[in-house]
Amino acid sequence: MFKVISFLIHGIQPFLIPICFLGAWSVSILVIFSLWTAARDSVTIAKQMHQIPCTGCQFFTDNYRLKCTVRPSIANTEEAINCSDYQAKTNPYLY
Repeated sequence: MFKVISFLIHGIQPFLIPICFLGAWSVSILVIFSLWTAARDSVTIAKQMHQIPCTGCQFFTDNYRLKCTVRPSIANTEEAINCSDYQAKTNPYLY
């Protein structure tokens, strides 16, 4: 029994270092790829969110209860990017 175990340990031992080396590098590469993908996706979402024109519209109230007086259901969402009722603020000190 001990001879079988000893044979397995000594037979596998030359392969353990390359297997552990490849495993460690694989995990490192997967973590880096995952971080890169998360950063890329967050930049894409941020660019899309910066296209929402609600804060520059004269109907935007900046109130959490009623964000927009014309279309409150789509205010500050992706649907508001091409809002047909958008009107730019002419003088921001009037509102």
